[in-house]
Amino acid sequence: MGAETQRLLLDDANEIWVSSVSTLEIARMVAIGRLILAKELRHWIEEGLHSLVARSLPVDNDIAVESYQIPEPFHRDPADRLLVATTRIAGCTLLTADQLILDYPHVRSADARR
Repeated sequence: MGAETQRLLLDDANEIWVSSVSTLEIARMVAIGRLILAKELRHWIEEGLHSLVARSLPVDNDIAVESYQIPEPFHRDPADRLLVATTRIAGCTLLTADQLILDYPHVRSADARR
C-alpha cells in the first residue's frame, strides 16, 4: 500500500467502505494458505473495519445484476466484476492494485500502490 493510499484511508474527510467481496477474497486466500493472519479472520476483519472507521458494503441484487451488465469488454473474474459493479452503484472510488481494473475506463479507480 502506497503513501497516498495510506493518507486517503487515514483522512477523516473520506468515507471508507469495504465490499463484502473483498472479505470473501481474503477469506479464500486464508483458506488456501496464501495469506496467514496473526489472529482469527473474523477478528482481523472487525478490527480492520473499526480502525479505518469503515463500513461494510454488502452485495445486493442490484450489484449482482450490474456485475454482468457492466460495459464490455471486461474479464470474467466474478469477484472483480462484483467489485466494479459495487463501485459503480455506490458512486465511490475503488482502491486496487489490479491493473485490469485500473485500466478499465468504466469505473472510478485509484492505484493502491501509490
